Amino acid sequence: QVQLVESGGGLVQAGGSLRLSCVASGRTFSRYAMGWFRQAPGKEREFIAAISWRPNSTDYADSVKGRFTISRDNAKNTVYLQMNSLKPEDAAIYYCGTNPTLYGLRRIRSDYWGQGTQVTVSS
Repeated sequence: QVQLVESGGGLVQAGGSLRLSCVASGRTFSRYAMGWFRQAPGKEREFIAAISWRPNSTDYADSVKGRFTISRDNAKNTVYLQMNSLKPEDAAIYYCGTNPTLYGLRRIRSDYWGQGTQVTVSS
């Protein structure tokens, strides 16, 4: 059974930082791109960032470029999202996902979804 489990969310003041983690189990994702998405109340899920399995190419939404960094540890089947300079508009439930390609993740196509982790940013 494939599972994606996100963690690391919480409450942070504007300008602060958080690091999200997503651990994948049930299969090896080392040859799949992995990505992060978010969904705020009343809004559609949006693409945030993605990383290929090799050679670690990355893709970011314009809204987070320069503030967020995605990375992965294939040995741990884990993808991370370092979020700096957080803004109130970054508040949402953050999800990780996986797809064979960055292209698919950019189009919010994931083979699996986790339960998400809540990020709240106070102004």
